[in-house]
Amino acid sequence: MAAGVIRQYSTSFTLASRLLSPPVRRDVDNLYAVVRIADEIVDGAAQQDRHQLLDDYEDAVLTAADHPFHTDPVLHAFAGTSRRCHLDPDHLRAFFASMRADLTPVIHDEASLATYIHGSAEVIGLMCLDIFTTHGAVTADRGWLADGATALGAAFQKINFLRDIGPDTTALHRSYLPAPLTEEAKNALLDDCVAGLDAGAERIPALPRGARAGVAAAISVYRELVAELRRTPVAALTGPDAVRVSVPGPRKALLTASAATTAVFRG
Repeated sequence: MAAGVIRQYSTSFTLASRLLSPPVRRDVDNLYAVVRIADEIVDGAAQQDRHQLLDDYEDAVLTAADHPFHTDPVLHAFAGTSRRCHLDPDHLRAFFASMRADLTPVIHDEASLATYIHGSAEVIGLMCLDIFTTHGAVTADRGWLADGATALGAAFQKINFLRDIGPDTTALHRSYLPAPLTEEAKNALLDDCVAGLDAGAERIPALPRGARAGVAAAISVYRELVAELRRTPVAALTGPDAVRVSVPGPRKALLTASAATTAVFRG
């Protein structure tokens, strides 16, 4: 069930997750499924129901690990992951706080955007790190690994902000980035994203073996997205007819395979 959710919503992460060891992949898929359902509540439920549905789902997710059985298969699977990997409830609360921020149209300033990115992306990186280290020992400093996890999560999120800036602003009335976006601002943001990708890549050899190839593959695909975004004019990214930059399937498969091979031999 959880694996089906990740296949439905993200081809990039589907390819990357397949390179994780089976126990790691199971728990990452279970986390991703819960995250996607919360996102779908925010974007897809009837507007008058969204607040209550999100509150109810947050309660269900936060208490899932306390119960041995759930009739909801996604919650049941997540509960096992939460218990196994000792996921921090504060990370989950931060995630839902960011989801709740999306319920009301907002123009973010620097401070509110940092808070939003922490909850929507950085804590996901930290929970993935919890999953990785549950299934393999590490000798590197935990704080150093955590810094890499948050930097990588933030980089992924900012890249997605640029990819989705057109529909986010015109259809969803959300403004995550400075407006109007200029070429200079776009490239400065991409430079920041590259630094985050580099921080994540630097830590790959220190991760448990079962996580290295999957993380390397995801970083490789997002590096390609950065290159595509640099080549794409701001005018093409914004507005109602905006293009969404993506990596073609064959290119994505090649990048994934190459990154996975490199990660294995580096380890």
